[in-house]
Amino acid sequence: MADFNNNQNRAAWGRAQSGAMIDQGLRTYMLKVYNLMALGLAITGVAAFVTWQMAVQDGQLTQFGQVLFGSPLRWVVMLAPLAVVFFLSFRINTMSVAAAQATFWVYAALMGLSLSSIFLIFTGQSIVQTFFVTAASFGALSLYGYTTKRSLSAMGSFLVMGLFGLIIASVVNIFLASSALGFAISAIGVLIFAGLTAYDTQKIKEMYLEADDVAVMGRKAILGALTLYLDFINLFTFLLQFMGNRNN
Repeated sequence: MADFNNNQNRAAWGRAQSGAMIDQGLRTYMLKVYNLMALGLAITGVAAFVTWQMAVQDGQLTQFGQVLFGSPLRWVVMLAPLAVVFFLSFRINTMSVAAAQATFWVYAALMGLSLSSIFLIFTGQSIVQTFFVTAASFGALSLYGYTTKRSLSAMGSFLVMGLFGLIIASVVNIFLASSALGFAISAIGVLIFAGLTAYDTQKIKEMYLEADDVAVMGRKAILGALTLYLDFINLFTFLLQFMGNRNN
C-alpha cells in the first residue's frame, strides 16, 4: 500500500514538473513573440518619423518629400510593404530564422516609410495619444486572448470574413470617396481588429509545441510577431481616423 502511494506521489510530481516545464517554455515563446513585435513597432515608428523629418521642413515639402508623396513613387511606397508581407508569409517555412527575422525588420521599416504620410494629415500630439490608446487596448485584448479558456475559433472565422468585406469596401471607397462610407469602414475596422487581436493571441499560444526544435520555434515566433504587429498597426490607423486631430 505504501509503495502504491509512493508511486502515485511520484507520478503526480512528474506531471507537475512536466506542466511547469511547458508553462516556462510557453512563457519564453510568447515573450519572444511580443519582443519581436515591439521591436518591429519601434523600427516602424523611427522610420516614419525620420522620413517625415526629411520630407517636411518649415511646413513645406522638401524635394525628397515631393518625390515621395507627390509622384508615382508613392504607390511603390504604399505597395512595397504588402509585397514583403506576402513574401514572408509564404516563404517563412523555407527560410532560416535569421533571414526571416531580417525580412521582418525590412518590412517594419518599409511600413514606417509608408505610414510617414500620417504626419502630414494629423497633428503629432494626436498621433502620440492614439498610439498610447492603441497600446493599452491591444494589451488588454491580447491578455484576454492569452488567458481565456473559451475557444475563439468561431469568432475568428467570422472576423476573417468581415476582414475580406472590409478590404472590398475600402477599395470601393477609393473611387467613391464617400465620407459616410469611410466613417463606417473605420468603425468596423476597429471592431474587427480588436477581435482579431484576442483571436490571434490565442491562436499563437496554441501554436506552441514543446517538441519543436529551435528553428521551428523561431519561425513560429516571427510569424506570431508579424500577425500581432499587423493587428496593432491596423487598430492604430483605424483609431486615428476617430481620435486624430487634422493639421490646418
